[in-house]
Amino acid sequence: MSNIKLLYPAIILAGGKASRLGGKDKGLLKLKNSRIIDLVIERLKPQVNEIVINANGQINRFKDLGLEVISDDLPDFPGPLAGVLAGLDWAFKKNYSHIITVAADTPFFPLNLVKCLAKAADGHRGLSLASTQDAEGKRQRHPTFGLWPTNLREDLRDELNNGLRKIVLWTDKHNPGYASFDSAKSEPFFNINTPEDLEIARTRWAHIQ
Repeated sequence: MSNIKLLYPAIILAGGKASRLGGKDKGLLKLKNSRIIDLVIERLKPQVNEIVINANGQINRFKDLGLEVISDDLPDFPGPLAGVLAGLDWAFKKNYSHIITVAADTPFFPLNLVKCLAKAADGHRGLSLASTQDAEGKRQRHPTFGLWPTNLREDLRDELNNGLRKIVLWTDKHNPGYASFDSAKSEPFFNINTPEDLEIARTRWAHIQ
């Protein structure tokens, strides 16, 4: 099932400032011999039919990946929702109905992410987010991993222009579906924010090689 491609493009959200890692692009850091963003792309390729990167600043730093890079239209780095909007605008121009988003600093996300998001979006206007559930049944949302319909882009633009920044405050208004993944054994959406996180990720990556 995880090898079935759906007709969605994926937007890798790489527009953050990485302030806790000295301003470095988290996706360009290495887990042994592979950069984090290379691992993200590797997991995405079997699931989608096109991949682009959302990034700001000097986009030439991603040139060797051979992927299109799109930047936020809004100034002052307003956060991942601006990257979602940039992706929705790009996708609408290319006649896509939806986009998938993933974070550039999260290299262990599920290989069936897209299929599960698509299933969860049914009956929710085509909008869904990833979530995890622990052994006690507690749910945690992972809103940078989602399926987003392009027909909500103008609503999102209005909300961003009105100062909204938190993803779930916007998605809650549109009753998203949730694709639930097990986190009892390992955290599939473990993301790298600090030097300590980077070392944890390197150890985890070494164990699955």
